[in-house]
Amino acid sequence: MEVKARAPGKIILSGEHAVVHGSTAVASSINLYTYVTLRFPTPADNDDTLKLQLNDMALEFSWPIARIKEALSELGIPNPSTPASCSIEAMKSIAALVEEQNIPEAKNFLASGVSAFLWLYASIQGFKPATVVVTSELPLGSGLGSSAAICVALSAAFLSFSDSVNIDLNHQGWLAFADEELDLLNRWAFEGEKIVHGRPSGIDNTVSTYGNMIQFKSGNLTRIRSNLPLKMLITNTKVGRNTKALVAGVSERSLRHPDAMNFVFNAVDSISKELSTIIQSPIGDDLSVTQKEEKIEELMEMNQGLLQSMGVSHASIETVLRTTLKYKLASKLTGAGGGGCVLTLLPNCILLFCLCRIFSKFLIF
Repeated sequence: MEVKARAPGKIILSGEHAVVHGSTAVASSINLYTYVTLRFPTPADNDDTLKLQLNDMALEFSWPIARIKEALSELGIPNPSTPASCSIEAMKSIAALVEEQNIPEAKNFLASGVSAFLWLYASIQGFKPATVVVTSELPLGSGLGSSAAICVALSAAFLSFSDSVNIDLNHQGWLAFADEELDLLNRWAFEGEKIVHGRPSGIDNTVSTYGNMIQFKSGNLTRIRSNLPLKMLITNTKVGRNTKALVAGVSERSLRHPDAMNFVFNAVDSISKELSTIIQSPIGDDLSVTQKEEKIEELMEMNQGLLQSMGVSHASIETVLRTTLKYKLASKLTGAGGGGCVLTLLPNCILLFCLCRIFSKFLIF
């Protein structure tokens, strides 16, 4: 009675924040994962609690099932096939359940994620005792989609023990969902993301669910097949930020300056569409790889400028931008901004130069 699930993090190549306001965004999954293990006790265990173990934080939370059932009695019989939003009353009840755990003040930022866990578990699995173990390779609050990855991995694990999906357990030991079932998984993960972020765009959970590279606009997903190998350096400023507050700040600015911000969002939309076209264009067309990389560099710089105009940059991000600019490299923030991570495009010519420098001492000219 144990299952394992994992979900990847993401980077946004263009379109963050603007995507919330209807613009196109381009995102890609990355090879860093969040892992979830779900175990149900046997009758001999005589355990009637729901446990959540956050291994990376060395924290464990537990609730008697009777207490959860009392707090969330409005849920009734779970319906895994129909993702449900958390009501205001249910959110108040969940907040009380989380508050009872006395999360250390320094780690209080985990409260929204624990709340999402409780809602997803009770909504999909109902009131059953279980142990859920979470580990992650993704730094929290850095713009790499850590909250979406955990919502996707949790939803996958919980759905696997429902009648709503038929899963493949032979995919190197991990859960594998059929394409037609990924939509259900994605919609449940989005409900978890709404608890964490308030008004997410849906792009983070979508790219974590489907993987690879996607173009995303107003809930519509288009998978992208990249013909251009892009190498990105990810720099973590290690400056934490509040995604919900940053998203709200952009919305408030758009209310104060609707005409100007509409121009900004439209410009971002154009940048994302052009970037998508370049990435998908055949290698052997009129533009060489170097020319395509130069165009992508310009698009990244323009996107970063527009993000600055939205008010979501940060001194730590600007430091990374100035540093990489010294080496004629283009960079932009990824995710919510206000700190977090910065992307830097590493052109193939730069990589070739670095390899030559590394191996030159072994060569005889």
